[in-house]
Amino acid sequence: MVRSITLLYPLREPAPLLPAATVLLLRDTPQGIEVLMTRRSLKASFAPGAYVFPGGGIEDADRKQALGQSNIAGAATYSIARRPGQTHMRCATALAAIRESFEELGILLARKADGAWCGQADVDALSRSAPFYEQMQAKGYTMAANEVYFLAHWITDRDLPKRFDVPFLVARMPPGQAPLADDAEQFAPEWVRPADALARHAVGHFFMIFPTVRTLERLQAYPNVDAVLSACAGDKPLWTSCPRAGLLAGKEARCMEHEGPFGELAMVCPDGQIRHTLDWQHAKPVPLLRHVMRLTAPNPGMMTGPGTNTYIVGTPDTGYVVIDPGPNDSAHIRRIIEATEGDINAIVCTHSHPDHSPAAYPLRAMVMEATNTVPGELMGEYASLMCPVLGLPSAATARETAHFEPDITLQNYELLSQYFRGSGDENALQITLQVVHTPGHAANHLCLVLQEDGLLFSGDHVLNGSTTVIDPPDGDMTDYLASLDLLAAACDAHTVDFILPAHGYVLTHCLGADHNGGARRAIEALKAHRLQREAKVIAAMRAKPGASVQDLVPLAYADVSPQLWPVAARSLTAHMQRIEAQGLLVGA
Repeated sequence: MVRSITLLYPLREPAPLLPAATVLLLRDTPQGIEVLMTRRSLKASFAPGAYVFPGGGIEDADRKQALGQSNIAGAATYSIARRPGQTHMRCATALAAIRESFEELGILLARKADGAWCGQADVDALSRSAPFYEQMQAKGYTMAANEVYFLAHWITDRDLPKRFDVPFLVARMPPGQAPLADDAEQFAPEWVRPADALARHAVGHFFMIFPTVRTLERLQAYPNVDAVLSACAGDKPLWTSCPRAGLLAGKEARCMEHEGPFGELAMVCPDGQIRHTLDWQHAKPVPLLRHVMRLTAPNPGMMTGPGTNTYIVGTPDTGYVVIDPGPNDSAHIRRIIEATEGDINAIVCTHSHPDHSPAAYPLRAMVMEATNTVPGELMGEYASLMCPVLGLPSAATARETAHFEPDITLQNYELLSQYFRGSGDENALQITLQVVHTPGHAANHLCLVLQEDGLLFSGDHVLNGSTTVIDPPDGDMTDYLASLDLLAAACDAHTVDFILPAHGYVLTHCLGADHNGGARRAIEALKAHRLQREAKVIAAMRAKPGASVQDLVPLAYADVSPQLWPVAARSLTAHMQRIEAQGLLVGA
């Protein structure tokens, strides 16, 4: 867990959560699903003027009805239809959605004594301002909580002054009823196809808030209402999200847990403050914590994403360790010197690939040129060596462009605390980097764990937004998978929540809105993805025995753009070597 003393901004308590419910009323048309939406009052305290789904707060009356504590005389003359296993809380949420749909839009999800849906005449005979449940009792209607399903669970962003804990429910629109807004809270009810609503929103003609947009994006994938209700039949949300926001091109940009920037925002601004800039640039370092900066090299591309991330760990008091100095780009090296004021105690290369290690010795030379004394109090057996280059030497299998020989070869699980001044002072900021050997992407690959804050500097072993290429002979798929297990164990040992990759944003993996243990879950998800790919490779090899790599790529990577097949062929070769070595084709 990241120490609070290392955060860039003082923590503040987010607003408390209020329980609420909303419902997507759906109908089938020849053009596809339509959903009923309505526009909120411009005076509303939350999302004024936005197009939304009907809904509102969960009230005590909803909970009492779900528990059978109605306190209404003669309550036995009406009932609530429930699904088997539908909990009291799920039922209360469904009842709140039913009540709010009636009060806001005059839609009644209830059936009469003969089992027929209530029609328009039945709705017109009721008052939308009178107590709802008393009217249901008087008419003897059965509220159709069993026909309201759990689609998603949204938790309002931490930065907003008013926050809700909101199940998004779905139900089929009752036949023979027509929506009519109350013209107090809601206006202009409209049936709209999800794709049309999104298109209108994109050009500024149909304002929606982030959860509504993301929900419609997923809803548009379903061909009909039956498909939606079938997907929700398990009574568990299809997704849970508490979004986060940063600044992109000077504007607020929100993202969900599975999207690239989420982990970085969770680490830098855990309380949800919108203060972190997400734009990729190469001119200056981006502060992530008080003692961690990221300076991205100006080498963007298909294999490097926005560029190679150089991490600068330390403070002016401790001196700095530079991780992955990047390509031999003089401007980038100068920026590292400027960011550290030349006070670099050591340089660590996670591996020897040409976008990671070539700047190491030029950087060291520039440090030596800038000062004639050791920049820091290096201790122990390395005290005589100024700004040493640390890592693992490249193996004989490495390509010629990936040759690397460090000053000091790092041992597995070695601690690098001696490269930070004040490491023995209990009042100083403690920084301990632990080495973990992780062959697979390269034979000399290593990762680093910042133990005090639960951070994993993963090099190319774990990336954000893509899977790393395993390119034999220096790359080995069996070693790569075994190294993932080693990293998962290290994450457990040091409560690692965040992974800082050599390409892309900081990442984590959330369960709902919880990122605790997120690094291990991200690694487990990555391994599962690799094994799923391996299963596709095995199927392809069985379908075409003896086929070449080039012939198998379209089968094993059918879900990948053909533009990436030449790169995919390298990892396919690594998979095939592992499959053959492990005898995984036995039984074909």
